[in-house]
Amino acid sequence: MGGAQFVSFGGKAPRIDPAAFVAPGARLIGDIELGPDASIWYNCVLRGDVNRIRIGARTNIQDGSVLHCDSPRPGNPEGHPTLIGEDVLIGHLAMVHGCVLEDRAFVGLGSIVMDGCRIESDAMLAAGAMLTPGKTIPSGQLWAGRPAK
Repeated sequence: MGGAQFVSFGGKAPRIDPAAFVAPGARLIGDIELGPDASIWYNCVLRGDVNRIRIGARTNIQDGSVLHCDSPRPGNPEGHPTLIGEDVLIGHLAMVHGCVLEDRAFVGLGSIVMDGCRIESDAMLAAGAMLTPGKTIPSGQLWAGRPAK
């Protein structure tokens, strides 16, 4: 994990399981938890500055992806943390923001997942797609397009 940058923010520092892999050039900032055998690849940015990011075992986040979260606010006191289950695959250059990806979810190359979204277990978002705020992809479905459907 040499060459990766781990930054504390607001008194919280990334917590990385010893069996996880973080590539050189990746940046992990703030309240982030990374499970065993998970992998964060080159030039990813995970920013847990205003809420938390949790990543389960064996999840793979590919090169250049950006993960962020949404802060608490009136009417939404918990905000939107980014919660990612086990065995999830997030393709290169994806943007994942304030959402839930259940176990075995798939996010295609260059796609966007916005606040309040959920991709259920064994569901897929196609490459280049945009899942607009609050949408849920049910288990077993593949959604594509901008907006995805």
